[in-house]
Amino acid sequence: MTPQPRVAPIAPAPEQAPGSNPLRFGYGTNGLADLRLDDALSLLADLGYDGVGLTLDHMHLDPLAPDLAHRTRRLARRLQWLGLEVTVETGARYVLDPRRKHAPSLLDPDPDDRARRVDLLLRAVRVAAELGAHAVHCFSGTTPAGGDEDTAWQRLAESLTPVLDVATAAGIPLAVEPEPGHLLATLADFHRLRHALGNPAGLGLTLDIGHCQCLEPLPPADCVRGAAPWLRHVQIEDMRRGVHEHLPFGEGDIDFPAVLAALSTAGYRGLTVVELPRHSHAGSHHAQQSLPFLRKAAATATARHAPAPAAAHGEPSATPEGSTA
Repeated sequence: MTPQPRVAPIAPAPEQAPGSNPLRFGYGTNGLADLRLDDALSLLADLGYDGVGLTLDHMHLDPLAPDLAHRTRRLARRLQWLGLEVTVETGARYVLDPRRKHAPSLLDPDPDDRARRVDLLLRAVRVAAELGAHAVHCFSGTTPAGGDEDTAWQRLAESLTPVLDVATAAGIPLAVEPEPGHLLATLADFHRLRHALGNPAGLGLTLDIGHCQCLEPLPPADCVRGAAPWLRHVQIEDMRRGVHEHLPFGEGDIDFPAVLAALSTAGYRGLTVVELPRHSHAGSHHAQQSLPFLRKAAATATARHAPAPAAAHGEPSATPEGSTA
């Protein structure tokens, strides 16, 4: 008899009461780079994750290797069998240039170099459509040395326009991530891009919770609430104020129950993906530790926002006004 695939739970509609929307957690393959992709996916399914943040890279569904379409279809079947949802991420460090991190970018002076990054994003959109992904993640890149910001913003908008067109036609949100040190580094920068592009429906936001802790003026939970209408993908890890270093949970300063409560109340329906790219040497360990931490934090969030128990019969429901009791 043919075994039946594991089926991922279906998220409730966002119209539910605040705080009642259970979150779905994933783990990024950029934090499991020492594992074969199938081994990484099997690990996450066995641990109970709901999905995976799939970074297209040479070791995990290489977007530049031959026969990408065939390999993607095979991966789609594997994800369905394991019951894993997916978001496609494009943050591989050296996938386009073995000598320059995250290069070329959408901001490079050479139009041919910008076109190479655009081509990677278009490939990512096609992969995402085949996999049934929630979104395609991307970022701006850093302003070229000697370049001016106005020109960089113009290049960013022009470069993303064809990607947005293809993503919109495919029904895949393009989720731009504010990245510390990049041209588009903050939530305010995301809104600048959104307005420059005419507020297209297909443009969404990747919100990295650690980045909020690192450099946003508001606490991460407030960032979630403010960004809720545009949230299409969430990355999560611990971090300290002013230091862009992705940390395992419990090693930074973030109030995770508050963050998860804000995500749930916002009705966010995508994946919340653990982002520990510099911890691949212990990726299996951190994958095992991260999900229980997040589930405990989510339970704490639920308890914090639970309605107060009703007063017992015959007892006052509150201390009388003016009482010192």
